[in-house]
Amino acid sequence: MGIEVEPPDVNRSGVDFTPLQDSILFGLSAVRNVGEGAVENILAAREATGKFKSLADLCDRIDPRTVNRRALEALIHCGSMDTIDPNSNRYQLVQDLELVLEWSQARARDRAIGQGNLFDLMGGTTSQGSGFEMAPKSPTIPDYPPQEKLRLEKELLGFYISDHPLKSLQQAARVLAPVSLSNLESQSDKATLSAIAMISSIKPLVTKKGDRMAVLQIEDLSGQVDAVVFPKTFERISVLLQADARLMLWGKVDRRDDRVQFIVEDAEPVDDVCMVMVELEPIAAADVVKQHHLRTVLLEHRGEEDKGKVPVIAVITAGDRRELVRLGAQFRVQDHQLVVQALVRAGFQARTSLLLNAS
Repeated sequence: MGIEVEPPDVNRSGVDFTPLQDSILFGLSAVRNVGEGAVENILAAREATGKFKSLADLCDRIDPRTVNRRALEALIHCGSMDTIDPNSNRYQLVQDLELVLEWSQARARDRAIGQGNLFDLMGGTTSQGSGFEMAPKSPTIPDYPPQEKLRLEKELLGFYISDHPLKSLQQAARVLAPVSLSNLESQSDKATLSAIAMISSIKPLVTKKGDRMAVLQIEDLSGQVDAVVFPKTFERISVLLQADARLMLWGKVDRRDDRVQFIVEDAEPVDDVCMVMVELEPIAAADVVKQHHLRTVLLEHRGEEDKGKVPVIAVITAGDRRELVRLGAQFRVQDHQLVVQALVRAGFQARTSLLLNAS
């Protein structure tokens, strides 16, 4: 619906999802591993003495018996503490957590016996700032890799919030114009389609004959659909079928019981998807003889039973202007190296390019 969903925030979120002017703020009770009691304790501490200024501040003000380490790790991993320490990162906060918990529990014990420390006696502040600045920290480390951050987000929230693993591929994917999963229903049953998608879940199955196959749930930026991998295909590509894998999928539409599903016939990791790029000047691109020559070479390399799946892109350059034109599915080739060699022998400028480097 085009409505932004903001990540949970320990300083802004309530128990439930909160509608804002132009967005929806994720509720703390919807974060996995964070119980109702933990949420109530956090909100009560925030209501009593204001927003949390750091991880140490939060740990010092909550009840560790109610908001345990598992809940705190979940709150860090889902991004709800990103705003309390802009100079830190999620992995850093997780590494700091054990040290900070020990520190805050020692302070709590001191307060329980009426001892307190120098900062408490001075009202919790010094001329240089809060006493929480004295909390221990682990050595500085870089954040989780982007894919790991997103995996943890989805594990805890059920959604990708801060980003999506396929979003970085949008620009490159336009070159191949793969089908959007939300438009699968409008596609012809017989046509071979390609889709850039990610595996959300995998359900392995065994047929009555004892052959292995799988039912997948795949997703892209437009939606989710079920996909089926029959035994012969499963035998070839099973090693690629892993949760959160980003794949280029080839297959056909299947309609059954008023449901549309994708029959997977082949797959390749997105990072490995290769294309053949043919450089053409506008005059050559409009030359009928050149067109026929190019067509002949490409059709000779479609492979047995038209198994070609490597797309061919014409790169037409005129001055500072550069256009990428994807040739039709009938011109896909099977071996990108062989077809480049054949095109060069035929007088064309040709090269291979990974999809992610397409230019």
